[in-house]
Amino acid sequence: MASKKQVNKKKSKASKNNSSKVKTKKAVSKKAPAKKAPAKKAPAKKAPAKKTIIKKVSSKKLPPKKIKLQYSIGDFIVYPSHGVGEITDIQTFEIAEEKLEMYNVIFDKEKMTLKIPTIKAKEIGIRKVSSRNEMKKTLEILKGKAKVRRTMWSRRAQEYEAKINSGILTELTEVVRDLFRNSSQPEQSYSERQLYESARDRLAREVAVVEKTDDDKAVDKIEIILNDATRKSSSENSII
Repeated sequence: MASKKQVNKKKSKASKNNSSKVKTKKAVSKKAPAKKAPAKKAPAKKAPAKKTIIKKVSSKKLPPKKIKLQYSIGDFIVYPSHGVGEITDIQTFEIAEEKLEMYNVIFDKEKMTLKIPTIKAKEIGIRKVSSRNEMKKTLEILKGKAKVRRTMWSRRAQEYEAKINSGILTELTEVVRDLFRNSSQPEQSYSERQLYESARDRLAREVAVVEKTDDDKAVDKIEIILNDATRKSSSENSII
């Protein structure tokens, strides 16, 4: 049988072993606690987006508004730079998917045809031919005394051309009066004569349309008035 000393030694060894195991367990348990990951912030709540209301637009193109035409087929009009013309037709053309109405105007004197957009007629300066009363008053201008400015001919020529192409009947008539020369007066230069005939023929064309006569008779009427006015003016000057 084992002695008591040996038994006690075994017990002390066993207790030592047990205490070392406890220490190691405690040591294991004393490990640094694991760092907690920072809590993620909850994303801020977005304000609810406003609903956009989209109105449905019809894809169908609306027909263009019908514009009341200023002139009709058969009307005589005055185009500022070309004089009197007759509207022979009103045509509709499609340009860039849009409809465009145009006056078809014939100028017999120039043997020319123009297509003029109906919506641009006023802007261009087109007007209807004068009435009989308006023409009667205008022809009275021919009986007045010629007004000739004492400036260089080149400058006066530009002014005369501007008046001829203005489309204004009174200004055209003034040019005819100021450039007229009868047989007893000094001869005109070629350029003066050209301007006079251009203005006279344009005025005669409108007189012919208004009085329903031909151009030659209208020219005769204009020159009779001018000759009478010149003779009257020269006789008055001789008496003075």
